Amino acid sequence: MKIAIINYDAGNIRSVIFALERLGVEALLTSDIETITTADKVIFPGQGEASSAMRSLRERGLDKVIPHLKQPFLGVCVGMQLLCDYSEENDTPCLGVIPQRVRRFPSENGLKVPHVGWNTIQLSQNTEGGASPSSILSPHFDNDYFYFVHSYYVEKGIYTTATCDYGVEFAACLRKDNFHAAQFHPEKSSRAGEQLIKNFLEVV
Repeated sequence: MKIAIINYDAGNIRSVIFALERLGVEALLTSDIETITTADKVIFPGQGEASSAMRSLRERGLDKVIPHLKQPFLGVCVGMQLLCDYSEENDTPCLGVIPQRVRRFPSENGLKVPHVGWNTIQLSQNTEGGASPSSILSPHFDNDYFYFVHSYYVEKGIYTTATCDYGVEFAACLRKDNFHAAQFHPEKSSRAGEQLIKNFLEVV
């Protein structure tokens, strides 16, 4: 199985490579369009700032490629946010794969921003008109803990397959067709995160 990890100068990409290696899976970190389009699966991870990340994708021509990929695709953290239409972070148009908006967490009510640490997710029950039930989410993930690091969040919508609450209920996971996404870091989320990665590797 050929797995491509998209390289676009974002942070935290290496931790995804190490997580796959712990599972005995070798992946290629690449920005080569042919390698990405011919991969069996594509992972789009990262930490960073939306406008600079989009600029990096445009410089590589990946902004035109990613929305048209047909193989199983996993966006993580900023990789999830960039799949959306628009981010409030520096007023950034994104890839437009999933018609959702990315907003900054409110700082009132004593909430610390960024949202950092372990939090539970709740699996979404209603996927009518939008997301298909996500095969990367095991039933026992409901109310399980995952590790988050983010100042911006994706609004809950019809493509939301799991939610999390941090002063506001937001999309913890999304799915549209072959595009799966998680706001948390599965590679840092212990047993549950490892299982989510395994589930993605088994997606056909």
